Amino acid sequence: MDLFKEEDQEYKTGSGKERNSVNPHEPLATRMRPRSLGEFVGQDHIVGEGMMLRRMIESGVIGSLVFYGPPSSGKTTLAHVISREINAEFEILNAVLDGIKDLRQVVDRAEKIQQMNGRKTILFVDEIHRWNKAQQDALLPHLESGVITLIGATTENPFYSLVGPLLSRCQLFELYDLTVDHVLTMIDRALEDKERGLGNKNVEVTPEAKKHLADFAGGDIRNALNALEVAVLSSEPDEDGVIHIDLDIAKECIQKRSVRYDSTGDEHYHYASAFIKSMRGSDPDAALYWMVAMLEGGDDPNFIFRRMLILASEDVGMADPHALSVINAAHEAFTKCGMPEGFYFLSHACVYLSLAPKSNSLGAIFSVRSEIQNNGIGPVPAHLQDKTANSKKARYLDVKNASDEYKYPHSYDHHWVEQQYLPDDVNSKSWYEAGDIGREQKLADRIEAIKKAYRKSRK
Repeated sequence: MDLFKEEDQEYKTGSGKERNSVNPHEPLATRMRPRSLGEFVGQDHIVGEGMMLRRMIESGVIGSLVFYGPPSSGKTTLAHVISREINAEFEILNAVLDGIKDLRQVVDRAEKIQQMNGRKTILFVDEIHRWNKAQQDALLPHLESGVITLIGATTENPFYSLVGPLLSRCQLFELYDLTVDHVLTMIDRALEDKERGLGNKNVEVTPEAKKHLADFAGGDIRNALNALEVAVLSSEPDEDGVIHIDLDIAKECIQKRSVRYDSTGDEHYHYASAFIKSMRGSDPDAALYWMVAMLEGGDDPNFIFRRMLILASEDVGMADPHALSVINAAHEAFTKCGMPEGFYFLSHACVYLSLAPKSNSLGAIFSVRSEIQNNGIGPVPAHLQDKTANSKKARYLDVKNASDEYKYPHSYDHHWVEQQYLPDDVNSKSWYEAGDIGREQKLADRIEAIKKAYRKSRK
């Protein structure tokens, strides 16, 4: 099943005229889609002069590939270009809607074409990470037989989202975000191209307008070209027949900056990691930047609050025990008020954590957990055992209740007394190490002063 049959008809097999025909009713971005390596913009690290993928394409020897990169980086376009450069049949499946049945139909067509004229078939699977293990495994025998050559596209880390056998049969190429300069190149090309672009119209676009379109497109060439086309078609020519596109018109045609962010893919975790590490590093500006980037990309504010709650204990901890209450209160206020006022509560929590003193001493619990998992749990010292439970044993055996040896801290000065609380075999071990910053230092100093006073009084 070809989800993009109409849009991609120009890339299908047939005569050169059919493959290069232009449908004037298609959007400008579709008409200007690169058809050759010479027209392709960006990704010079893999298709630039002398680079591996370019050498493969020029030689005509293409194995199965996986393109990994952010949305709008040119994965689909590059797959189209490759099919045209090596004169291969081109089939498209979308992993969201298409499955094994559709794959079999593609394979059947590929086998017939191969038998008829020996022509190669490239199968482009968009969002291939959406296919489960069985669906991905179904590709393997057809790759082995050479009936199809796979080009898979994914926005997620393929080492996590694709099965090992499939990865081992494919060469992996990572694509990067397109830059403003790349978008500007395509804008200029569209304005000059008389066959597919706007070159047959008398259009003048100011440098400021071009820069705005390229900048607000966020690296998405389709977004910029569609906005340019809207600007041209919606503007009346002057008495000389010239269509003028200035900054004001450009702002009307692309009003909201495009944010390249996938709130469910790798970018989500990269941004979240940068956000957390910025707060941990006590940089409120960077923390606010990454937090807003996530919000603009569509991330759930509740997810952000959950990350801040964790950081309040993991990285601030006892250096500021009140941090957890502050973040919890901000989250509760957010749920009551919502957006846009909720930005204040998000900012309050973010800046507070960034400026708070830091301590990771509460991670001691994982050291204790490791001790117990590795060595088991020691017996409870007799004097710490439940007095009521031990009373029956003492009465029936006519022995002293071991729990009577327990020293009640409140009966001593400063409500502290020296006694053993750990099992004998780990009594000499220590896991918690108090930090020397913020409130934790004061709390640790207080306990140490009490211990010294007690020991001095016992001499």
